[in-house]
Amino acid sequence: MIAASLKHHIYFSACLISIGISTISYTLAADDRSDIKAEITKRHDEAVKRLHDWIGQVSIAAENRGYPEGAEYMAKLARDAGFQKADVINTDGKPGVFATLDAGAPKTVGLYFMYDVKQFDPAEWTSSPTDAQIVDKAPLGKVIVGRGAVNQKGPESAFLAALHAINGANKKMPVNLVLVAEGEEEIGSPHIKQLASRPEVREALSKCVGVFMPSAGQDLDGVVTVNLGSKGVIELELVSDGAKWGRGPAKDIHSSLKAMIDSPAWHLIHALNTLVSEDGNTIKIDNYPKPRPISADEKAMIASVSKVRSEASAKKQFSTQHWIDDLPWEQANERLESQPTVNIEGLVGGYTGPGGKTILPHRAVAKIDMRLVPDMKAADALAALKAHLARHGFGDIEVNMTGGYDPTSTSKDAPLIKAQIATYKQFGIDPLLWPRNAGSYPGYVFTGEPLKLAAGHFGLGHGSGAHAPDEYYVIESTNPKIQSFDGAVMSFVDYLYELAK
Repeated sequence: MIAASLKHHIYFSACLISIGISTISYTLAADDRSDIKAEITKRHDEAVKRLHDWIGQVSIAAENRGYPEGAEYMAKLARDAGFQKADVINTDGKPGVFATLDAGAPKTVGLYFMYDVKQFDPAEWTSSPTDAQIVDKAPLGKVIVGRGAVNQKGPESAFLAALHAINGANKKMPVNLVLVAEGEEEIGSPHIKQLASRPEVREALSKCVGVFMPSAGQDLDGVVTVNLGSKGVIELELVSDGAKWGRGPAKDIHSSLKAMIDSPAWHLIHALNTLVSEDGNTIKIDNYPKPRPISADEKAMIASVSKVRSEASAKKQFSTQHWIDDLPWEQANERLESQPTVNIEGLVGGYTGPGGKTILPHRAVAKIDMRLVPDMKAADALAALKAHLARHGFGDIEVNMTGGYDPTSTSKDAPLIKAQIATYKQFGIDPLLWPRNAGSYPGYVFTGEPLKLAAGHFGLGHGSGAHAPDEYYVIESTNPKIQSFDGAVMSFVDYLYELAK
């Protein structure tokens, strides 16, 4: 009786607002999604196969692998899901995809996809990273294992499956869609601005209420956080070369000559030492951009999440026993959210094969990523780094920025975010607000000038292992706190209807 009364009350309220407003059709449709849910179940196998095949279509920007095929494949996936227009857009780097779906709806929603993936070494995997095998993974259930499984082809495939299900149930799409997909996210999105700044793309995005990226937002304990932004990032290489330095060898020579010749490798190490404190945890670059102090509102969010999320589970997940300075859990999370970083991804120089090889290398490279928080700009951070190296006697070291962008921020009061919270609650989940994702994505092209759109991530389901061996995405969950693939698909259906309100 209560449910029936509530249904009539919602209908009556909608009528009072305006007979012509699309929320009426939404309200009626909200009670009529059982056929969409049935269609999701019916199409389960074809949706999982779509993900399987997409994982097999590998595009790796760092290795120049899978181009332009990856973009063409992405465009076909969009067309198959109902986008009337899906064009491959060339840039100075790898091509992107711009697609539109016009449902004649009053509201338009933007989507950000990536079709590229990180590199992988098959020897480190228990099954081939391109075969996308479905395996039992206790205690999660059946998962699909492959590069891109969760980052991001699994969640993106679940979203596409939602569109197939709505179409298959002969339902009108509740919102119009604008899709921007790129193939260079994993190298720092160096040409995303070229894609998003094209007149036809910018015009379409300007009509959007916001932009979201499909994700798998459920932790193992079922906790879901709504991120209000992401850190920015700079990816670069620092190269110490004997020829450019004017000291050390211009080619690899016998190591006995170290007694009389300088080492470019040690030169690089000394340069790296000037960038951070002795423990490596505090940035010491001269005139480096200052981060915005963490706000009281952000502190409150972090305190709430820290009470719910398990510190022990986090340490297990990250294979660590201590946080920096042995900080308590809440303070460690505050540091995660508020602090920029300078991280060494890798050090390469000389001989790294089996056994020893007594050489004095002529060249050494440090691969660096630098995370940025609000009020910091990538261009300012890069300029400060170059000036710092020159000031400290390391002006010869090449600084090759391969990609990067500014951080993003979105208000918790944005309709895009409120719709996420409302949809999660429909699934019995009380989501937690989180200031920003410690990782990065190029949302700045949406949140910054001239669009100034809300942007974020959304989606139920679970996966892990991004950038690591045995990356996976849950297909059939045995954990009652985590949705299976079909549940993730339904979360996107409900989110689209919630956005249509």
